[in-house]
Amino acid sequence: MTKPVRSTRADYPHFLAISTRWSDNDVYGHVNNVVYYSYFDTVVNEYLLRNGVLDFNEGETIGLVVETRCNYFASVTFPERIDAGLRVERLGTSSVRYEVAIFAEGSDEAAAQGHFVHVYVDRVTRRPVPLPARLVDALKPLVNA
Repeated sequence: MTKPVRSTRADYPHFLAISTRWSDNDVYGHVNNVVYYSYFDTVVNEYLLRNGVLDFNEGETIGLVVETRCNYFASVTFPERIDAGLRVERLGTSSVRYEVAIFAEGSDEAAAQGHFVHVYVDRVTRRPVPLPARLVDALKPLVNA
């Protein structure tokens, strides 16, 4: 398996600053690998909430994670501010592939990068549904051209 090329800040149209926490570090003195997935989830859901297309309490449609992946290039640690970059690689009929990169403050190259796939389903039946038009409209500015 070949490792992907590190992305840069210029590859992402949306960023969220996140402060690392004491509990993010592991015994090796850097942010533990599983925490990066929390950062991915945070930047995706922050974007959806701020754009008014995620109602996790009463929305009829919810996004379920069906796939995720992360490649690591450099360590980040506590206390450090990071920036999570977000773009959309693919808008499907009922799914979205988000691509996320984690940048150490002041770094132009990703410390880690990966993807996160949501399949959108009916909240009650958990069956896939077409992406709501409002969601598609909110995600179009993030589509990787």
